[in-house]
Amino acid sequence: MSAPEGSKQQPWHLVEVEAVLAALASRPGGLSSAEAHTRLERHGPNELTSARRISPWSVFLEQFKNVLILILLVSAGLSAFLGHAVEAVAIAVIVLFAALLGFLQEYRAEKAIEALREMAAPEAAVLRDGKEQRVPARDLVPGDLVLLHAGDRVPADLRLVEIHNLKLEESALTGESVAVEKNPGALGDPALSLSERSNMAYAGTAASYGRGSGVVVATGMETEFGKIAGMIAGIESGRTPLQENLDRVGRHLAKAALVGVAAIVAAGFLRGEPFVQMLVFGIALGVAVVPEALPAVVTISLALGVQRMVKRHALMRRLAAVETLGSTTVICSDKTGTLTRDEMTVRSCFAGGESFDFSGAGYQPQGEVSRNGAAVEPTPALKLLLRGAALACDARIEQEEGGRFAVQGDATEGALVVAAAKAGLEKAVLEERYPRVDEIPFTSESKRMTTLHRDGEAVVAFAKGAPEVILASCDFELCADGERPLGKEARERIGAVSRAMAESALRVLAVARKKDTDKDGAEHGMTFLGLVGMIDPPRPEAAEAIRTCGRAGIRPVMITGDHPVTASAVARELGLLTEGRAVSGAELEAMDEAQLEQIVESIQVYARVAPAHKLRVVTALQKKGHVVAMTGDGVNDAPALKKADIGIAMGITGTAVSKEAAAMILTDDNFASIVAAVEEGRGIYDNIKKYLMYLLSSNAGEIGLMAGAMLLGLPLPLSAVQILYVNLATDGLPALALAVDPAEKDLMLRPPRDSSRGIFTRPVLTLILVGGAWSTLVNLALFSWARASGCGDREAMTLTFVSLVLIQFFKAYNFRSDRHSVLRSPFANRWLNRAVVWELLLLLLVVYLPPLQHPFGTFALTGREWLLIALAAGTIFPVLEFCKWLERRGAFGKME
Repeated sequence: MSAPEGSKQQPWHLVEVEAVLAALASRPGGLSSAEAHTRLERHGPNELTSARRISPWSVFLEQFKNVLILILLVSAGLSAFLGHAVEAVAIAVIVLFAALLGFLQEYRAEKAIEALREMAAPEAAVLRDGKEQRVPARDLVPGDLVLLHAGDRVPADLRLVEIHNLKLEESALTGESVAVEKNPGALGDPALSLSERSNMAYAGTAASYGRGSGVVVATGMETEFGKIAGMIAGIESGRTPLQENLDRVGRHLAKAALVGVAAIVAAGFLRGEPFVQMLVFGIALGVAVVPEALPAVVTISLALGVQRMVKRHALMRRLAAVETLGSTTVICSDKTGTLTRDEMTVRSCFAGGESFDFSGAGYQPQGEVSRNGAAVEPTPALKLLLRGAALACDARIEQEEGGRFAVQGDATEGALVVAAAKAGLEKAVLEERYPRVDEIPFTSESKRMTTLHRDGEAVVAFAKGAPEVILASCDFELCADGERPLGKEARERIGAVSRAMAESALRVLAVARKKDTDKDGAEHGMTFLGLVGMIDPPRPEAAEAIRTCGRAGIRPVMITGDHPVTASAVARELGLLTEGRAVSGAELEAMDEAQLEQIVESIQVYARVAPAHKLRVVTALQKKGHVVAMTGDGVNDAPALKKADIGIAMGITGTAVSKEAAAMILTDDNFASIVAAVEEGRGIYDNIKKYLMYLLSSNAGEIGLMAGAMLLGLPLPLSAVQILYVNLATDGLPALALAVDPAEKDLMLRPPRDSSRGIFTRPVLTLILVGGAWSTLVNLALFSWARASGCGDREAMTLTFVSLVLIQFFKAYNFRSDRHSVLRSPFANRWLNRAVVWELLLLLLVVYLPPLQHPFGTFALTGREWLLIALAAGTIFPVLEFCKWLERRGAFGKME
C-alpha cells in the first residue's frame, strides 16, 4: 500500500505537524468521506497482503525430495519384484508414515502473515467531514486523522498531531519494556530508532495511558508492521543439518550399494553361477544394504524427543528442527520477557541520606529491605518515601488465578506499589488512611504527577517524577533527624546519587511532599523525600542457563530494542556480557556487511535495534559458520526467528506472529528451557548417529562376508532369504531401540558439534569399518572352518547366519556410545534389552521350527555349536572397546 504521491518513505518524525498535513493533503478536521473513498480506491485497503499460498500437495511432495526416500521406494519395488510382498508393503508404509508426519508438522509453518492480520485493529476512530466516526481499520487511508484513547490498538502508522498524556506500549514492535511517553514536536535526528521516535505511533502498538490524535502516514504493507511481514515472506527457511546429512548418507549408500552389489553379481557370474540366480541374489543384497528403517528411526526418534521436550516446556513446530538445537553455537536472545521478567521492580531507594536495597522480583509483593547487605527494618524516612510514591500512583496490584500477581495500570507505578507493600505499606490501607482529594496529572511537559490527600484536618501533597524536575520544586529535604533546608551541596549530593543509579541501568524517580497545602501551591516549596531506582530484572534461572550454555560451548548474545545502558547492565548481571562488546542499532546501521561480519563474533549485546538489524546479525553469524538460535516474543523478532537455524518464540508473552515464524515455542517463557531443549536435540542426534553406526557397520559386515567368499572361491555363505531376514532382524527392533537410548551423562559438557562435518567423522568411520571388518573375518572364518570340518553347506550356512545375527546384536550394545565403554551401564536401554530378547526368540524359531527351516535353509544347531557361535560373535566386544580406548586418546582424530 503506498501513501499519497511524494509522501512514500518520508522521515515523518523530522517534519512539523503543519508540513505533514500539507504533504498528505489533510487538515485538522480530517478528510471528507468522498476524498477518503477516492484514496481507498487508489491505494487499496489498509491490510497486509498475503504471502504466496503454500499448496498442501507441494508440501507433501517435498517430503519425497530425499535421496534415501527415493532409494527406499525403489527397494520396495525390487522387493515386490522378488516376491517379498510383506517386506515391500512394510517399506512403503514406513516411507508413507515418515512423509505424512513431516507434512503435518511443516504445513503450519507459513502462517505468519495471517497472524499479523489478527493483530491489526478491527476498527478505528477517525475524524471525517469534521465529525468523529468509527470505521473499519482496513478503510483507513493516508491523510486520515485517527483518534486514540487508552486501550486502543494503533490501526496504522501515525504522525502524532495532538496528545494529552499519551503513552504507548510498543514492546511487541520495538522491545522497549516500558510504556513510551509521546510528544508531537518534530525531532531533529534522522537516525533515531523506532523506539526513540516519540512523535510517531506505529500500527500494532497500543495506547496504555492518556489520549491523542495522529495523521495516517502509512497503511498496509508500507507500515512498519507491513515491512516486517514483507521480510517474513521473503525469507527462505534453510535445511537443517540433519536433512543435509541424511541426504549425503542416501547418496553415498546409493553409490556404495550399486558398486558393491554389481561387483558381487559380476564376480558370481564370472565364476559360473547362473545369471538369473546371481541377479536375484544381488537385488536381495541391495535391499539389505539400504536402511529402509532409517526414516522410521529418524521420525520416531524426533517424535519421542518432541514429547520429552513438551514435558520440559518446549514445543516443537517442525520435527526436523529438533536436532538443529544440538549443533547450535549461538543463541541470540531478546531481553524483555526472555532474559528478564518483563515486570518493573524497585531495586534500590535513597531516603534520609541512606541507600536501601530491595530483594524479590516482579509484582510478587514479597521481599526484604537491606542496607549494606544486611536486612533491616524500613526507617521512618524510607516509609514516608514509599508512602508518597504509592499514593501518587493510579496502578494497583491484583492476584490472579494460580497465585500470580499482575499490575493493573502503568508498570512503573506498579513497581512502586509493590515496593511499598514490601515495606508493609498496603496501597488500599494507605488510600483509606489518606484519601485522595485532588490531583495534578502527569504530562510529558511537566514530567511529574502530584496528588493531594486528606490527612486528618489538613491536606498533604505527594509528587513523583523526573529527579531534576522534583528537585527544582523542593526547598527542603527529609533527613534522619527531620527536615532541613535544601542547599547547593545537598542538591549536588542528591544529583550524584541519581546519576549513579541511572548508570546502573535503573530508571530513577524522585518523590517529594508538601504539608498543609492546596492545589495551587502544591508543587512549590516541597520537601524532597528521596529517590527510587527500578529495573526490569533478569530471570534468576536465566543466569544459570547462561552458565550452562558456557559449559556446553554455546555463546548467548542479547539482541534488544532497549536502551544500551540498560541492556549492558542486565547482560553483565546475567554473566552474558564478559569480554565482548555492546553496540547500538545506530552503530550497526553505520557498518556495511563486511564490517559487521568482521566483528560479529566479538559482540555480545545489541541494543536499540530494529527488525532489519536483527536479521542482519543472524545472517552475519550464519555466514561465519555458526548455527544460530534466535529467541523472541515480539512482532519485531519474527523475521529473525524465521531466518535463524532455530527460531524460539515465547509461548506466554509471545505474539502470534513470533510463534508462527518460530520452529520452537517455550511454553513457560523460560530461557532455561532452551538448555533442556538443546540437551534433547543433542541426544536425538546422538541416537540417530548410533543407529547409523550400528546399521552401516552391520551392512559392511554383510557385504564383506559375501565379497570375501567370492574372492576366496567359496560358495555363497548366505541365501537371499537369509540376507533379507538378517536385514529385517538387525534393521528392526534393535535399531529402533537405539533411537530411544538414554542420553549420555556428559552430553552438555561437550562443545557443539560441527554441523558441516556431518555424521561420519573419522572416529565414527573407524568404528563402522573396524566393526564391519571384524564381522567379516569372524564369519568367513566360521564358514570356512565349518566346511573344512565336514559340515554340509546347509549346516555351515546356518552357523554363519546365526553368528552374523548375534554379532550384530552385540554391536548394538557396543554402539550405544562411540566414546564410552560398553561396561558403563550396559543394560540401561531397556528397549534394546527387550528387542534383543524378542529377536533371539524368533531366531530360535527360525533355526528349530521345521516349517521355517525349509524356506530359511536352516539346520538345528547343537549346544556345542551355539557355544562356538557365541564365543566367535563375542570377540566383537574387546575389538570395539580397544578402538574406543584409542579414540579417547585421540588416535583417530577429534571426537565430537
